[in-house]
Amino acid sequence: MMSHDGCSASFENGKMVADKIRQMGFDQQMMPMSFELSCENCGNDFEMDCFETHCPNCDMVYAVTPCHAFDPSNIKAAGISY
Repeated sequence: MMSHDGCSASFENGKMVADKIRQMGFDQQMMPMSFELSCENCGNDFEMDCFETHCPNCDMVYAVTPCHAFDPSNIKAAGISY
C-alpha cells in the first residue's frame, strides 16, 4: 500500500517521479518557475515549464514533483517517449 507522505517522498528514478505526478494530475500543470535544461540524451537546450516536460528534439521526458520544483537538481529524466 502506497501512502502519500507529502514532500518527504524520495524517488529512485525519473519514471517513478513521472508516474507520481501523472497519478496526482500535476503532469500538465505549470511550474511556479521554469528552468532552462540541457537534455541529457541529445544535448538540446529547452525550457521546462510544466511538471512534466518533453525535450522537443528527442522526446526525453523530464519530471519533477511540485514540492521539489524549486530546485532544478530535483528534475529527473524518465526516458524517451515515457
